[in-house]
Amino acid sequence: MKIGAKGSERLLLKRVQEMVAGLCAQKERINLMEVCGTHTMAISSSGIRRAIDQRLKLVSGPGCPVCVTSDEELQEAVAIAGVDNITVLTFGDMMRVPGSLGSLLEAKARGADVRVVYSALDGLKMAAAEAEREFVFLGVGFETTAPTVAATVIEAKRQGIKNFSVLAMFKLIPPALDYIASSKRINIDGFILPGHVSTIIGSKPYQFLVSRYHLPACITGFETGDVLAGIYILLNQIGKKPQVAIQYQRSVRPEGNLRAQRLMKRVFQRVDAKWRGIGLIKNSGLGFRQGFERFDARKRFKERLMGFIHLSRAERKGCRCGEVMLGLIVPPDCSLFARACTPERPIGPCMVSSEGACAAYYKYER
Repeated sequence: MKIGAKGSERLLLKRVQEMVAGLCAQKERINLMEVCGTHTMAISSSGIRRAIDQRLKLVSGPGCPVCVTSDEELQEAVAIAGVDNITVLTFGDMMRVPGSLGSLLEAKARGADVRVVYSALDGLKMAAAEAEREFVFLGVGFETTAPTVAATVIEAKRQGIKNFSVLAMFKLIPPALDYIASSKRINIDGFILPGHVSTIIGSKPYQFLVSRYHLPACITGFETGDVLAGIYILLNQIGKKPQVAIQYQRSVRPEGNLRAQRLMKRVFQRVDAKWRGIGLIKNSGLGFRQGFERFDARKRFKERLMGFIHLSRAERKGCRCGEVMLGLIVPPDCSLFARACTPERPIGPCMVSSEGACAAYYKYER
């Protein structure tokens, strides 16, 4: 375990243990949800989950963008990839996500031109260099990714590049937290809020957690000391007046990154979105605004997408990825975990992504 390498971390851990002991004198268990997939990896790799009092449960939320991309959206991507003269551009984690029409990696094996890129701007450069082909970038991610894609679309418009478009699959974190906080099935006592997303949107969009649901929340960094400090701040709020605290003050301001927000709002508007394993959440996605529709791959290739029917498919029998992303179970509770479902042969997206909870547990907590 990495905890204990620094005196400050040992002290924080001791204080967390003392807080849990005091709170659990009246409460059987405390459930805190880390929303971000990067937090899940940090908690697993550092050994925090195993070091803390087991009456304090750290459960994973829907903070892995690849994991929450719906099966329908993946079908659209695979369908577009099957069209001649179209190149699909994607982040690497999306290649192996299983879907009803297969994965993008399988589409590539069948002859589709699917390329892994590191940014939307890389894709725009390819489109400029190969004007005879259509390039479709898969817009996967949360508020962290959307501004850079918006900036790329604005640049494409400025340069007059006409063979570049985006299949928007973006998801927004606050509506998902609203869904979780309002659910009677999910019992969460506080939220470890994502640092990267909050760098963009700030702390204000989370205020409903306090005003509507009276739940403590803390925007937290990713080092071991950050996470322990965030947990301590949350425990300190339980039973008192809750607030949205910012532990990650070196990167997050209450107002967020206003320039990035303006970029998003210039190109995109809120739309309803389907989350894999969860379902439809209102106003939890982003679609194109008027003036940027020609960059909307769904409209651009509408006829192709109308040529196939969205397959109604439940998650593969036994896969409980949706329950993992809602914090209802931990990965080892799934009968497929580390048996039929492994990183080499993933059955659900939570085992595919480098930020997936199942991948984190498989690597660090078996």
